[in-house]
Amino acid sequence: MEIILKTDIKGLGYKNDLVDVKPGYGRNYLIPQGFAVLATESNKKILAENIKQAAHKAEKLKTEAENIAAKLAETTLEIKAKIGESGKIFGKVTTLQISDALATQGFDIDRKKISINVPVDGAGEFSAEVDLHREVKTSVKFVVVGE
Repeated sequence: MEIILKTDIKGLGYKNDLVDVKPGYGRNYLIPQGFAVLATESNKKILAENIKQAAHKAEKLKTEAENIAAKLAETTLEIKAKIGESGKIFGKVTTLQISDALATQGFDIDRKKISINVPVDGAGEFSAEVDLHREVKTSVKFVVVGE
């Protein structure tokens, strides 16, 4: 089943992408929730027109995302956590903590756009991936230190 996404869906695609999904997933979840529309000929023409009109705006957003990515690549965050005697941390480092640390540095990035690929189990230096734009992804370094 071919559908047009109305919003970004992690693991599936970005807004205005034309994707193939299983019929049940599209018919029972994506379309009723308002995340997608059926890819009919008229909807494809509307999509093409919307993409053409939004091309300039999208280029501006991409350059802004690239500028932020360049600044993030040079940034190292400090995340404080309680560390036991064995060197392991109590709890875990979450994307919310990274988002808050970025906010203190002057970056306004939603926590849903941050993903930590390796488990953070102790003190040390780690990295998280930040999805700024459909074509711009970067990683930000963070250091876990004891409180």
